[in-house]
Amino acid sequence: MKTETAAGIIAVAILVITLGCAAPQPSPDLLAPTEAQMKIRSVQTRSFDIKDRQMAMRGIIAALQDLGFIIERANEPLGLVTAARFAEPNFYDVVGVTVTVRTEAEGRMMIRVNAIYNNKPIEDPKVYQNFFATLERALFVTKN
Repeated sequence: MKTETAAGIIAVAILVITLGCAAPQPSPDLLAPTEAQMKIRSVQTRSFDIKDRQMAMRGIIAALQDLGFIIERANEPLGLVTAARFAEPNFYDVVGVTVTVRTEAEGRMMIRVNAIYNNKPIEDPKVYQNFFATLERALFVTKN
């Protein structure tokens, strides 16, 4: 009887360990866009009448610097700029941005900015409106 009980306990222990080690399976819609994601994406994206990607990149870099960001990476072939700055008023919080540029149509560039505050996405539309207003001014100066 003791042998059967010990064998039963061992079998249950092995079962618990085996099930405990199994990786959780993600739901099939894990990477499917949600309505909230699509809404924020529309706020993060604007189209500009610019023919040259390099000019768009220069405008983005100028706009980010005007906003106090330090450029971390700029990759013109990929159309990618990343930057960061310390956030006011405490200056120990960090704001990071990634800006992508891609050709939308002949003579037009699609620019998307994605901002995070202490590793949390910024979803306030006003933040993106401020960036695009600064970018428009920088592109105007760059063109002239």
